[in-house]
Amino acid sequence: MSKETVPFVVDAEGTGVAQRLVVAGDHEHVFTADTYPSFGGEDAAPSPLSYLLGALTSCNQVTGSLVASGLGIAVGRWSFHIQGDLDPSVIAGGAEGNANFDSVSVRVTVETDADESTFATFRTETERRCPVTQMFKRSGLAYTSAWHRVPLT
Repeated sequence: MSKETVPFVVDAEGTGVAQRLVVAGDHEHVFTADTYPSFGGEDAAPSPLSYLLGALTSCNQVTGSLVASGLGIAVGRWSFHIQGDLDPSVIAGGAEGNANFDSVSVRVTVETDADESTFATFRTETERRCPVTQMFKRSGLAYTSAWHRVPLT
């Protein structure tokens, strides 16, 4: 018996380095991507790498909300600070090597009623179950994260 999957579909078109992207589904979502002038863009929209880091924040929040529900804890406001350090010599200059980020560091603060032990489980389960976190961790870059809990207001 095969497992059920959920298809995620994006169609895109563009010229130069700018694109218009359309997410398929019951509610069509449209967004645009560009890049910094140093990479040939006009900085008219976020770069694909910014979207990638943004996907890491939002996927953790979605996954964490599901994990919190399963653990029976309440969560309120989330805040993230994510930094990805990229050596541009491969993408922009054609140097040999890996075009991936060298490192990504994540700082997360979550309002919750979880005690310290439950929060530790919440964090590890969220990172384990988050598809985007797993893509980053398994890509070989240096990945660090620091999670902080604050009282639910």
